[in-house]
Amino acid sequence: MVPSGGFKQQISLNAGNSGPAIPWRRANVRHTSNELYVDIVETLHVILAPSGRPIAAFANGSIAFTSKISGVPDLLLTLSSSGGKLGLEKAIELPMFHPCVRLARWNERPGELSFVPPDGKFVLAGYEVDLMPSISDFKSWSNTKLQLPAIIEVWKSLGPTGSDFEIRLIISNIFPGYSSSSLGPRQALSSRGSGRSTPTPMLGSGTSSSPTLQELSVTVQIPSSARNVVDLRASRGEAYFVKNDSTVEWRIPTKEAAMPGIATLKCTVTGEQLDDDGGMVNGFQPSSKISEYEEGDATYQSAVPEIAKSTAKKEQRETQDLQRVQQNAHLMPSSASLSFSVKGWLASGIKVDGLTVDTRKSKGLGEGVKPYKGVKYLTASKKGIETRC
Repeated sequence: MVPSGGFKQQISLNAGNSGPAIPWRRANVRHTSNELYVDIVETLHVILAPSGRPIAAFANGSIAFTSKISGVPDLLLTLSSSGGKLGLEKAIELPMFHPCVRLARWNERPGELSFVPPDGKFVLAGYEVDLMPSISDFKSWSNTKLQLPAIIEVWKSLGPTGSDFEIRLIISNIFPGYSSSSLGPRQALSSRGSGRSTPTPMLGSGTSSSPTLQELSVTVQIPSSARNVVDLRASRGEAYFVKNDSTVEWRIPTKEAAMPGIATLKCTVTGEQLDDDGGMVNGFQPSSKISEYEEGDATYQSAVPEIAKSTAKKEQRETQDLQRVQQNAHLMPSSASLSFSVKGWLASGIKVDGLTVDTRKSKGLGEGVKPYKGVKYLTASKKGIETRC
């Protein structure tokens, strides 16, 4: 019989010859420069009622990790959120983890991810964040607490015939939870160098700019019955009508999006051409007809005083305008969605507190090696903030 100690030693030797004991990491990993990167991306999904009150609001988060480090490193990534441990547990819902994450450590200490990473880039974890308020706070809550740097309002059926609408883009450029210690686009957690650099204090000062709105655009859905959208007047950026998709696209450059305030887009929708009586040229007539009289009836004309004729024509025009408003109501936008991206900020308020290498548990890293570490935050809305009309 082989003694138990020798048996364990033989298994270890066989594992070293045939492949790594960790299935997700290949054997004999070597890198000339040792680097670790954390990229956290949150995608927004928000639905607002016509009044601006939120119907649903949440974000899907993804933590991508890039490991370019020699040997078999044992890492600890620490996350935090406003409100401490309870705040983090409330922020991160339905978490999903890569098989390398030690679940027992997370369950015992939420916010701590202990793992031996695969080599290269992979998705370390995913989660969902509910951005809606608690039921007790909902009555006194407004959409400004959604922690959004921009929102949109839709005003429709404007003008004497109700053929105009206006989109108001309210840019606050307020990023709740942002501080100078979470600069973007990628913040260094240690100084860059070869694999043997000397680390600087965690979350030190960065050199990147503060978060700004980028790729800001508004998409307005127009009913397919609309013939055209004309006279597009944007106070910022440029707008155009896409006939094939029945949408109005409004794009604001990053430089103009950086200025807080209200930007407006005014448009006019055209449908089927109307005749002078408010009816359709193709013969369709509204259900409520306007009383007609013979222009050439001299007897009638002489019997009606001039003031009465003027009043009758005014009432006729008002009735026609009212009918046009009712007809044009079916041509008004059904919804409008907002798209943007923000580097260096997360809507959930989650941030990386630290990324450390456990030298006692790590193997093959090399004596004195201090990897370069970096973190990047990104919040994106790809038509994810929808305002219903």
